[in-house]
Amino acid sequence: RSKWLQAKEIRMKNPMFVALLFSLFLISALLSGCREQAAPPAAQPRTVLVHTVALGEGFNQAEYSGEVKPRHETALAFRVGGKLLTRLVDVGDRVAAGQLLARLDAADLALSSSGADANRAAAAAERTFARAEAVRYRDLQAQQFVSQALLDAKETTLKAAEERYRALAAQSSLAGNQRGYSELHADAAGVVAAVLVEAGQVVTAGQAVIRLARTDEKEVLIAVPEYRVTVLGKAGELTVSLWAAPDKRYRGRVREIAPQADALTRTFAARVAILNADAEVRLGQTARVLLGKSAATATLIPLGSVFQQGKQPAVWLIGNDGRVHLRPIQVAAWREDGVAVSGGLAVGERIVAAGAHKLVEGEVVRVTAP
Repeated sequence: RSKWLQAKEIRMKNPMFVALLFSLFLISALLSGCREQAAPPAAQPRTVLVHTVALGEGFNQAEYSGEVKPRHETALAFRVGGKLLTRLVDVGDRVAAGQLLARLDAADLALSSSGADANRAAAAAERTFARAEAVRYRDLQAQQFVSQALLDAKETTLKAAEERYRALAAQSSLAGNQRGYSELHADAAGVVAAVLVEAGQVVTAGQAVIRLARTDEKEVLIAVPEYRVTVLGKAGELTVSLWAAPDKRYRGRVREIAPQADALTRTFAARVAILNADAEVRLGQTARVLLGKSAATATLIPLGSVFQQGKQPAVWLIGNDGRVHLRPIQVAAWREDGVAVSGGLAVGERIVAAGAHKLVEGEVVRVTAP
């Protein structure tokens, strides 16, 4: 131990050792001071879910999606069979009432009509001859040159000739009508919804050739659950909107509800007539039927967006600078699917949709869409 103490005294007396020891102490003090003066990391903005205010949103008792359909859609067919010669329209073409749509090969029908006309002409000649015979025998019987029985026979022949002419005239008219049936005309103005045959195909009488949808009356076909059938049946005017034009509203009225539920979906098919349909309403479009009138000055907001400030409910309004500010609101009703707000909000304003109790006035937030 005495040797270790002697070595230590020798080192302490060495100037270079003392300078090295002082340098190490100074560096340690500087590093310690730097650690004490380091600034804390900046707080990151809180991420919030945003909800954009839209007046009238969510105030319908129910909403159903459906498809725009024509009220009248007819499957047009020829009244006689034959080979389709020409088809003059395609799917989507608009047609007028009486317009020619398709034509059959009418060669056989023309021959049949010509034969019926010839039979009628022959019957007309026989009737003329029988009539002349009856007139002549009436004169002879008046002069007592022939018997009454012979005159009766001529009268009977005349009646038979007249009836035969009448029957063949009817057959001739029928054959002429059938010849006219070789042309298919539109019975009303509309649009061609489907083409079911092509040129060259042999069709039978009554076989559907073209499906024509009338455009004068349009409606929406929806499926209604059984617990809503009674409510829908008693509903007055409904609201209809198109997926392609969600900002536009049309007036609707329930026209019919199916008496029996669908076997697979267990829903009832209902048709809602569009009362003020315009050119923007096209067949086949997706539409929404809103049961009940929407509120014009109110909206439905998420439950998590309401911050209770004493007795006054409020929401956090997100400003353009990204900071939140408390805005008092008037609550019309607390519902299971949200809060019905009747005042305090304007169209297009953004509010915090969830976590309102975690925010403070003026806090910077980072917005994310739902």
